Amino acid sequence: MSDPLDTAFAALADPTRRAILGMLLEDDMAVTDVAEPFEMSLAAISKHLVILTRAGLISQEKRGRVKWCKLEPDALRAASVWMQGFGQFEPVNLDAFERFLEGELDEHRKDDEK
Repeated sequence: MSDPLDTAFAALADPTRRAILGMLLEDDMAVTDVAEPFEMSLAAISKHLVILTRAGLISQEKRGRVKWCKLEPDALRAASVWMQGFGQFEPVNLDAFERFLEGELDEHRKDDEK
């Protein structure tokens, strides 16, 4: 996918990636901390992080021996502008988006407890 908008929407299509974004709303996190709540390998989480990074939704940097992930808050601006073009959508309310992501994360945690 070469279109940044396609890449962003494709990245957001996966519930694991949405949960990761919700986690990163609070603070930067080490990759191992991002992986902890999920029942999948570190390699699988790393693949999700690569997709989020390529979409520009997060950035990753190495601090010493640890790789850290950071939410890129302006990354959804293009998607918001695109949706506003239809006139049916309000501008993206980032507080509401944060609540949505937290709800997705809560659902994911409940599913993991089952």
